Amino acid sequence: MSDRLADFRSDTVTRPTPAMRQAIADAVVGDDVFKEDPTVRALEERLADMLGKEAALYVPSGTMSNQLAVRVHCGPGDEFLCETGCHIYAYEQAGYAQLSGVAARTVDGQFGILRPEQLAGLIRSGDDHVPFTKLVCLENTHNRGGGRIQPLPIVTSICDWAHRHGLATHLDGARLFNAVVASGVAAREWSGHFDTVSVCFSKGLGAPIGSALAGPRDMIVRARRARKLFGGGMRQAGMIAAAALYALEHHIDRLAQDHAQAKHLGAAVGKIAGLKLPNPQIDTNIVIFDVDPNLGTAAEFTARLRQLGVLMLAIGRQQIRAVTHLDVDAADTNRAVEALGAVVDECRAGKPGVGEERSAYA
Repeated sequence: MSDRLADFRSDTVTRPTPAMRQAIADAVVGDDVFKEDPTVRALEERLADMLGKEAALYVPSGTMSNQLAVRVHCGPGDEFLCETGCHIYAYEQAGYAQLSGVAARTVDGQFGILRPEQLAGLIRSGDDHVPFTKLVCLENTHNRGGGRIQPLPIVTSICDWAHRHGLATHLDGARLFNAVVASGVAAREWSGHFDTVSVCFSKGLGAPIGSALAGPRDMIVRARRARKLFGGGMRQAGMIAAAALYALEHHIDRLAQDHAQAKHLGAAVGKIAGLKLPNPQIDTNIVIFDVDPNLGTAAEFTARLRQLGVLMLAIGRQQIRAVTHLDVDAADTNRAVEALGAVVDECRAGKPGVGEERSAYA
């Protein structure tokens, strides 16, 4: 077995490529709080242009980007509508409540996908007993939905409905470029239906740090002020913005390789007795599968995988997530398939386990 672990826990585990490291080393920098970092400015302008927005703001994380969006669209006592499993609701510590005094109202989707008719009748206003509904948030691709792409007609319909009723729209596009590559729909087309859009550079695009929020110039001015409040003002941020800029220029098209590897992995999982794909449709780079309780818990199963040099993430008592990215190749995927089969055989044979893997989620 190779000493190198094949790490499928998340596409956040990627390391900068040699060329990206060189771009970091060569970055021209300044103090971004004083708006004097030329590399940050170049990144923000490039992304705003790609998304068809007036302006963009570079921030340390996707969580901050999403929370800034909620803050600029809503005030204390307002609420937003979102899908139950979306990142902004499920994995950001209810930051909208802690930081901005905003509530969330969730709607169950099918593998993260909402239907427009599910939102009918959910807008609240004019009654002293209820919050004001101000915002609709969608996630594309949908992390907890297994990397599902929100169908464009549904996105269009939901956003049109929201705007007709005076609601703002925000897209958590942490993996938006995965949707772009897999669907062939341009980033501008996806983002054009939303008032604000968040994208992440440190997932499939392979940069070490950073996300951005794009939208109307006046909203980005307000978001910049809130970024400072949230502790996100950065100084010579061009050092990391250079990596994000390099990723936009060189790492988008290659996402197709990750999608191909995920489809291969998903097809293999579907053939292993004891493992089950809740949704056999693999749109992008995320594979989520269930482990039969007779094989142990997901955490126990991933601990056994680690012994074979493969890392995956337990995201529930019986559920595991595997994510493909630029630091795992076809050989790693084949190794993962072999390891999955071997662990199932171990469990059925009653071989003693090795404890549980600790889990995190991104």
